[in-house]
Amino acid sequence: MRDRRRNTPNNRDLTKTNEQIRFPQIRVIDADGSQLGVITPREALAIAKEKELDLVLVSETAKPPVCKIMDYGKYKYERDKKLKEAKKKQHNADVKEVKMRYKIEEHDYNVRVKNAQRFLKSGDKVKATVSFRGREIQHSNLAIDLLKRMAADLEEFAEVQQSPKREGRNMMMMLAPKK
Repeated sequence: MRDRRRNTPNNRDLTKTNEQIRFPQIRVIDADGSQLGVITPREALAIAKEKELDLVLVSETAKPPVCKIMDYGKYKYERDKKLKEAKKKQHNADVKEVKMRYKIEEHDYNVRVKNAQRFLKSGDKVKATVSFRGREIQHSNLAIDLLKRMAADLEEFAEVQQSPKREGRNMMMMLAPKK
């Protein structure tokens, strides 16, 4: 059975090397970084083969295109290693939710604030939600006060991304970590 992943755009290497380079003239840089000048790809390939290295297209858009003589396997390995390292370091910000009612007890409120603080420190956004039941919706001003109090308590860790607003039977506010 054929491996279908081999030809996906992410797995296919689009860098042109050796015989794939088809330009009338190219600017060539040697393995040590010195310029060899503008020559034909055939001449550059002969020099690369003599040194048992590869001719790699570095910049296709330059006039004339720039190629470098290097060990392509080593170059590809180093590039992939850098990409993996960069991928490890990036953090995707998730949206964590903290739910409560407008009649919340003090201790429960403090627990919600501590959770929100922990989420913000780890780089996630926080959605603070106050839900209403039945006729409680008449007291939406108390929910707004509670959310504003939470924003004030988290002031050193977060900035309000979306001020308190009502959505159906809920009042919600978005907080983003401070940079």
